[in-house]
Amino acid sequence: MTLDLDDALAVRDQDPGGMLAAIGDLGSHCRDGYANGASASGLPDLADVRGVVFCGMGGSAVAGDVLRSVFRDRLGVPVEVNRSPELPEHAGPHSLVVVSSYSGNTSETLGAFREATKRGCRAIVVTSGGTIADEADGAGVPVVRVPDGFQPRAALGWLAFTALGALEAAGLLPPLADDVAEAAGEIEARAAACGPDTPAGDNPAKLLATEIGERVPVVWGAEGIGAAAAARWKTQFNENGKVPAWWSSMSELDHNEVVGWTEPFGSAHTVIALRHEAEDPEIAVRFPLSLQIAADSGADTHEVWATGRSALARLLSLISLGDFTSAYVAIRKGVDPTPVDVIQRLKAALVS
Repeated sequence: MTLDLDDALAVRDQDPGGMLAAIGDLGSHCRDGYANGASASGLPDLADVRGVVFCGMGGSAVAGDVLRSVFRDRLGVPVEVNRSPELPEHAGPHSLVVVSSYSGNTSETLGAFREATKRGCRAIVVTSGGTIADEADGAGVPVVRVPDGFQPRAALGWLAFTALGALEAAGLLPPLADDVAEAAGEIEARAAACGPDTPAGDNPAKLLATEIGERVPVVWGAEGIGAAAAARWKTQFNENGKVPAWWSSMSELDHNEVVGWTEPFGSAHTVIALRHEAEDPEIAVRFPLSLQIAADSGADTHEVWATGRSALARLLSLISLGDFTSAYVAIRKGVDPTPVDVIQRLKAALVS
């Protein structure tokens, strides 16, 4: 079955979980999340913090990727994204541990939080509730709550921008209101261009989903916001699109992966390069050369460009397009993009 993406009614019928609507609301989620975090109270004193460890898994951890990739050149302390129940050894009383768990019940994140409290780390919890909210309340750790009812991957705006707002309120980040407003505006422009009512001829997400077809997506991005966006595209192809996908950062991929783009292996893949105007010139020149190598192996290749001036806007413009594209990959095949039955079965097996 191949569904006509220009049939808006059929597209909506194939999306009973409302993933396209949630993706389209990302801009408002970012605005509301930022206001939510900026109004948080009881936050720890961060004057002498020497490092930030951002703990989370899956969609909840992407908020850490946003923080690390966008603000690494604006922060005086290192930021590490920790996708593990174990904290790095350096985390201690002079560390801030930001704990992001949408459900509040993610076992790995709970483990990291409990270790952080044992070590006396300063902490902030961002969650919709669950066990982690109860334990944080009991330990006197500030909890900044976000609305429940979303798939974690569809709550990125709430999770990431609540964390950014809280870190600004705590004095770790500079004022972000202008960057947040620009990012939300760029997202909303993407949503208008990529929504189900926009025909494929004018809709970059529908066009790209159609070009991908039955190929396996491979996403490239320059180290920094490009790589953060590429990682998000990969996981959205997995969870929304229900297909395997891979991602790599430039120029690391030119030191290994590029050798693998040989006939006939390219013909099974679509390579998508996520680009932005602030790439280092030494990195930027590599993209067309590397894409040509992939094309010579038979791969279908594309470049997608970010919009906006700030790093935050550029990253979120790329993320928005990837979210829409991944949903259309599933819908085009007659698959509902929302359920993640395999993950639920895996979780059930782990506790049985």
